[in-house]
Amino acid sequence: MQTVSQAAYSKFIEQIQAHQVQYATIQGDRITYRLKASHGGDHYETTLETGAWPELQTLLRQYGVECSTPQTNAGAMGALFGLLVSAGMLAGALAWLTKFSEAGGGLGNVAGVGKSKARVYGQGKTGAKFADVAGVDEAKQELQEVVDFLKDGEKYRRIGAKIPKGVLLVGPPGTGKTLLAKAVAGEAGVPFFSMSGSEFVELYVGVGASRVRDLFSQAKRQAPCIIFIDELDAIGKSRGNSAIGGNDEREQTLNQLLTEMDGFDDNSGILLIAATNRPEILDAALRRPGRFDRQVLVDRPDKSGRQAILQVHAAGVTLGENVDLAAIATTTAGFTGADLANLVNEAALMAARNNRQAVLMADFDEAMERVVAGLEKRSRVLSPMERKTVAYHEVGHALVGALMPGGGKVSKISIVPRGLGALGYTLQTPEEDRFLMLEDELRGRIATLLGGRSAEEVVFGKVSTGASDDIQKATDLAERAITLYGMGSLGPIAFEKQQAQFLDGGTTRRTVSGEVAAEIDRLVKQTIDQAHHQAQMILRHNRDLLESTTEILLETEVLEGEQLRSILAQVQAPEGFAP
Repeated sequence: MQTVSQAAYSKFIEQIQAHQVQYATIQGDRITYRLKASHGGDHYETTLETGAWPELQTLLRQYGVECSTPQTNAGAMGALFGLLVSAGMLAGALAWLTKFSEAGGGLGNVAGVGKSKARVYGQGKTGAKFADVAGVDEAKQELQEVVDFLKDGEKYRRIGAKIPKGVLLVGPPGTGKTLLAKAVAGEAGVPFFSMSGSEFVELYVGVGASRVRDLFSQAKRQAPCIIFIDELDAIGKSRGNSAIGGNDEREQTLNQLLTEMDGFDDNSGILLIAATNRPEILDAALRRPGRFDRQVLVDRPDKSGRQAILQVHAAGVTLGENVDLAAIATTTAGFTGADLANLVNEAALMAARNNRQAVLMADFDEAMERVVAGLEKRSRVLSPMERKTVAYHEVGHALVGALMPGGGKVSKISIVPRGLGALGYTLQTPEEDRFLMLEDELRGRIATLLGGRSAEEVVFGKVSTGASDDIQKATDLAERAITLYGMGSLGPIAFEKQQAQFLDGGTTRRTVSGEVAAEIDRLVKQTIDQAHHQAQMILRHNRDLLESTTEILLETEVLEGEQLRSILAQVQAPEGFAP
C-alpha cells in the first residue's frame, strides 16, 4: 500500500514550477499528486485554496502536468437523477399541451377552467311550478306553449311547426324572470341547466367560448332539456363598441353562443331561455328570429297580480283576521314580486319580534313604512326648532298634495326620523294603477314636492336644507317634462333619449345647440317657479289649517287614519286657483 504524505499548497505550487510533478487528481477541494520518478515518485495530498482553481488550471497546462477530476458515485447518481426528472417533466408538459390542444380548449381548459359551471337540475326538480308564479299570467300563457312542446313535441312536428330555439325574458329586476324559467322546466319535467352570463368569462382567453361549447355538449346528451342564462347582457352586448377595438374575450364568447344557437349542428330538443333587464343593448344577431324567436315581457304586476303574489308568499305565514291582502295590493302600486316577498317577510319578522302568534295588519303597515322610508330611528333626537321645522315641512307636503292632482292619497304624516337622512316623511299611496301621467298631474306632483319648502318660507320667511331631495326630484321631473315628454313651448321634440328601458336613470341629453340648451333651462325654471308659486298660494290661503295641523303633529308625532282624512278634507283652493 502506497504512503501518502501531507503537503502545504504552497509547496505543491513550488514543485509544479520546478517540473517535479507527474500528475494530479482533484476531487472537490482535495488534491492528490505524485512526483516524477527522478524526484522519488512519492505521493502527496494537499487542500485547494479557495478561489485558486482558475490559476491552478493555467499552471498545470503551462508545465504539462497531467490532471484528472473524476466525479464521485453520489455526484454521478445525483446528476443522473436530475436529468431523469427534467426529462419526465418535459415529457409530461408536452403530453399535457397536446391533450388540451386536441380538445380545442387551449390553455383555457387548465384544471377544468374551460368546463361549464352550470348548475344542473334533474327532470322537473327545479323546485318551481307555474302555481308558484303569480302576477304574470300573460308571460305564463306564452311559455305554456313551450312546455307543451317539450312534453309532446310530436304533435307540433306532425303539422310542421318548430319550437322556438330561444325565449328571451325581459323586464325590470325582481319581476320573477328566473323563477318563471325554473317553472317552465318544472312543468315540462326536463333537465334544467342554469348559468349566469358573468360565469362564462374569465381572465384567460378562450375560456368563455370553451364553456359555451361544453354547456351545449352536456345539454345535447340530456335533450330534451332547457338551458337558462341569467343576465344575458353580460355576454350579449352589441359588438363593435369596444373602446380599444379588436375581438375581445366577451365577443368570442358571444360568437360561440351565436354559432351554437344557429350553426350547422342540430340542437333539436334544446331550448335556450335567457333573462335580461337590458334588452336594448343586446346584439342584433342575438335577437333575430332563429335565435331568440320569442321575447316575453315580465313586467311589474297590476293590482290583481300583486294580490295573487301576496297570496303565494303569505301561504306559509300565519295571518291575523284583520289582514286584507286586497288593501295591501292597492297601496303597493309599482312593487315587483321581489318587493312584495320582502314586504311579507318584513311583516312576519315584525310580528315575531313583538311575540305575536299571527301577523296583523299593523305589522304590514309598519313593514310598508320600513320598505319605503327606512328603519325608524327614535334615538335620533332633534332640537325643538328642528322638530318644528320638520313638522311644518311635512304638513306643507300633505296640504298641497291634498289639493293638487297627481299627488296620490296622503295616508300618513310622521316626524319620526327614518332611514339614512329622513327626519320626517309624508306617505302618499296611489288609489289605482296608473300607466300614464297627464300634464296637470305632473305639474301637481312637482308642486307637492315643493310644498315642504314653501311651508318653511310661509311660516319662517327662510328655508332649511331639508328640502334638498325634494328639489332634486322636482327638477328631474320638470326636465323630463320638457326634454322627454314634450310638455313645453319647444313642442314635441325629444331632447333626451332613454338608454335603459327597465332601469331608472337611463337617459342622456342629445347634442343640442347653445340656444336650445338655454331655452330648456329657462322652461325648466319656469315650470319649477309656477309649481312653487302654486304651493305657496295654497299654504297662505290655508295658513290657519297649517298651524293647527302642525301643533297636533308636534304632540302626536304621527297623523294618519280618520283624523288625517278629516284635516285634509278642510283644505280649500285659493280664489282663482287653477291647478
